[in-house]
Amino acid sequence: MSDLTVAVCQFSPTDSRADNRARVAQHTADAAARGARLVVFPEYSSYFVTPMDATLAENSETLEGEFVRALQEAASAHDVTIIAGLVESAGERVRNALVAVDATGVRAVYRKQHLYDAFGQTESDWIEPGDLDEPQTLQIDGLQVAMMTCYDLRFPEVARTLVDAGADVIVVPAEWVRGPLKEHHWTTLLAARAIENTVYVIAADHPTPIGVGHSQIIDPQGVVVAGVGTGEGIAIADLSVDAVAAVRETNPALRLRRYRVVPR
Repeated sequence: MSDLTVAVCQFSPTDSRADNRARVAQHTADAAARGARLVVFPEYSSYFVTPMDATLAENSETLEGEFVRALQEAASAHDVTIIAGLVESAGERVRNALVAVDATGVRAVYRKQHLYDAFGQTESDWIEPGDLDEPQTLQIDGLQVAMMTCYDLRFPEVARTLVDAGADVIVVPAEWVRGPLKEHHWTTLLAARAIENTVYVIAADHPTPIGVGHSQIIDPQGVVVAGVGTGEGIAIADLSVDAVAAVRETNPALRLRRYRVVPR
């Protein structure tokens, strides 16, 4: 039996903040019409430009800004929770934030901890890393949901701290840049985080040609239960509290582990 119906929305944010807000609102309406109670969007949903430049700071917003207000309006109109990437104001650099918003306002915030200074990119030129705070989680229809962002996926410690905070579902908004083997890394790491933590993983990427696409909803055994190809689209799947419990009974890896994760 389904406890929570989720939607992952794969779309291409642009340098038009107004257009991004409108597209998020439309995708939310479409997902809600298909029964979704949680709607997930990619990293940088509020504003995106490639290559990154000073316009990031010029178009950054606070948690009280237009983008979050638009998320709240859409969430209220359709009785859903929305998770999306926000370019958050932080001074000379900005924060790469995720916000979880429902009709009541902001439920949880995550700020990207591991910046993409790899594969020839230097995200830290424009972004400041998030603090190593205690993870924020939110409960939706009986499932505990937590968040991390894109390059964080390559650091299994991040997911493990979220599970230690009680997560049954890990949401991974991303802008997973294309390149040699990058699609393989994306799909492999998403499955690994699900399997090793016995959680659902909900991952939203940008479509090609910038991202690799392949946004996915993965169950606690690492099986892709719904996904999008390389273009824009929405994937829908049902999540179950009982499914998480059953997998953890059969595979009690979390209980049997002998190490904990602590910040450096």
